[in-house]
Amino acid sequence: MWKCDENRYTIFHIAVSNRQVELFKFIDADDMKAIADLLVDSTDGEGNNILHLAGKLAPPDRLNVVSGSALQMQRELLWFQAVKKVVPRKLAEAKNKKGLTPRALFSEQHRDLKEKGEKWMKDTASSCMIVATLIATVVFAAALTVPGGNKEDTGLPFFLHNVSFKIFAVSNVISLVASTLSIVVFLSLVTPRYAEKDFLSLLPRKLYVGLGTLFIAIAAMMVVFSATSFIVFTDGSTWIAILVIVVPSVPAILFFYLHFRLFDDILRSVFVSDYLIPKCKTSLFYKEGETKVKQQKKTKQLNGNFTIQCACSTNV
Repeated sequence: MWKCDENRYTIFHIAVSNRQVELFKFIDADDMKAIADLLVDSTDGEGNNILHLAGKLAPPDRLNVVSGSALQMQRELLWFQAVKKVVPRKLAEAKNKKGLTPRALFSEQHRDLKEKGEKWMKDTASSCMIVATLIATVVFAAALTVPGGNKEDTGLPFFLHNVSFKIFAVSNVISLVASTLSIVVFLSLVTPRYAEKDFLSLLPRKLYVGLGTLFIAIAAMMVVFSATSFIVFTDGSTWIAILVIVVPSVPAILFFYLHFRLFDDILRSVFVSDYLIPKCKTSLFYKEGETKVKQQKKTKQLNGNFTIQCACSTNV
């Protein structure tokens, strides 16, 4: 476990460089204190320590586990911060032979990914904003054109007390509010320049809110169409009623299906970051003097070249 390869990398350096989360979750801050000297002394030919390796761009196969450059940038930031929390503090200020600290190296290595992430985020927001604007226009016009018309003497809708009309009115309001909110959120994504820290939480949350409200707006608009069709065209036939309810739901279902992976990636990125970079639950190093401890040896194979044998301790 303490051996180094030709680049003076230990098993921990290899794990950090290749984003091996399953190995990383066994390490906690107390364990890092035990190997602090080893981590400080172990630098490669370019003077990079273990935190420099975390600041380098991940291999393509690790980047592509999520869709979208912006979310890839967020994963890289999460990984860098997670490693920074458990390594000796002075490693964050150490410079390599090019005079770069780990943070400076991170910014240099991820400059292209940041630009791609910014472009991806703004392109996605622009496309979705167009859709949200069209929905807002349609439902606003629907509010002014009441299905069935109005009474000449009072100006009230003929179907004011009809259940379908009430569904139409409520759904129309929901769709209008959701689409307007979606426009505002996407507009906030299109206009500004992004800083690195924005990719960590702010941008994914905005994108999640924007896409979520857009989906609500689409679903509510389909309900508006179904309610209007039910009021105007149904004559008591069951098959017509089913048709006007089922068919309009297809676009909403299709939208969710086509964007499911993106929804899932954003949901994990925003609300379950512990899933991406798990918190340490087990100590990697067995501490002498502990009582009532059962050691269970586990072998972790890393990239087919390095093997680590660790002792996991649990109270019994």
